[in-house]
Amino acid sequence: MALSVHDPLAPMQVDQSENSLVAEDEIQNGGLSQAKSIIQISERLQDDLRLLGLKIKQHEDNLKLITSQKNKLEESILDMQVILGKYHSSTVPKTENEDHSHLESEQKIIENILKHEKSAARIICQLKSHQGTHASYLKLTKDVLGVVATLGKVDDENLSKLLAEYLGLETMLAIVCKTYESVKALEIRGKDGCVDKSAGLHGLAASLGKPLDSRFLVICLENLRPFAGDFAADDPQKRLDLLKPRLPNGECPPGFLGFAVNMIKVDSSNLFHVTVGGYGLRETLFYCLFSRLQVYRTRAEMISALPCISEGAVSLDGGIIRSNGVFSLGSREEVDVRFPKPSLTPNVPQSHIQAEKQVKEMNMKKENLQEDIKREQALLDKAKLNFQRKKEEFVKFIAESSSYAYQHQYQVARDRLTPR
Repeated sequence: MALSVHDPLAPMQVDQSENSLVAEDEIQNGGLSQAKSIIQISERLQDDLRLLGLKIKQHEDNLKLITSQKNKLEESILDMQVILGKYHSSTVPKTENEDHSHLESEQKIIENILKHEKSAARIICQLKSHQGTHASYLKLTKDVLGVVATLGKVDDENLSKLLAEYLGLETMLAIVCKTYESVKALEIRGKDGCVDKSAGLHGLAASLGKPLDSRFLVICLENLRPFAGDFAADDPQKRLDLLKPRLPNGECPPGFLGFAVNMIKVDSSNLFHVTVGGYGLRETLFYCLFSRLQVYRTRAEMISALPCISEGAVSLDGGIIRSNGVFSLGSREEVDVRFPKPSLTPNVPQSHIQAEKQVKEMNMKKENLQEDIKREQALLDKAKLNFQRKKEEFVKFIAESSSYAYQHQYQVARDRLTPR
């Protein structure tokens, strides 16, 4: 009997119907894999949308909470201001023979500032007095506190003249701003680096017929390094707790009257939270101007105290030591712009000072909350934008995957109907 031998190298005979089944299986398996991929991508996109939706809800809740806190704070501020207003109205002097010398002193200082016709200080004083007339320039002075000479008061007229001479006219006429943004608003420069005389304070001065042609000083409180120590205990004026000078023998030098920075009286409105960092004028502006400048009764006593003078000193009879080893000699100079006398109104109760401090603190919190609201609103807007983009991506993907599914089903159906 003949044996049938199979040649392994001979081509295999495959049925055409088997080929069709294999092709169909491949299409189906490929379609299944693609379907799984579509489902995974779809689920991922839906997860992204869900997370973005939660972010939107979170920012909306934060916005509602912060806005509610701000509204309550505004109500509290209003209540406190009503109380303070009642106090001020109840302390208005009723006598006809009241001493108005402090008002005359302040007015005299303003008049002397206005005499410097080409000074920036003159423009600021005019704006502060007639803001209604220059409504378009309110933004210009929004964070401008005023001129150095108008922000502090000194009891003794001789000391006032002496401190004004020590600082010099340019510094006494310096403009004091809370923020650097306010400093930038005062002077606008073009692309060539030159001052734009039609904008900022220069533009206002030109419109008033008093162009600013020379330099002027501007002091930015938020850029000053404040006093880092403590305040004198239970002092409503928040005087700085500075160590008194000591001679080598340990004794305080004869004739020492105090530190100039503590001899300036600051209005209660400027004692607390003038800057964003919560500092007042004494520990920023006046500490920057005077530092630990010592005040003595006579020049002779001041000279005797040289071993313990490190940052300058003045004496009521006209002596000036500007720094260690630097003396000002010659006759005294009369500076017409000096610090005015303080008000002669009765001493303000501690409770009233605390109330004003609370109002300052609440206004600071309100400003911080307003910044928080802006930040949350920006985050909410960004989250909504991202959600919209992701939604559009999801809709586009669904449309494309639906088209693919239709084509795949059509291909499978066609293969099944094709004769084998």
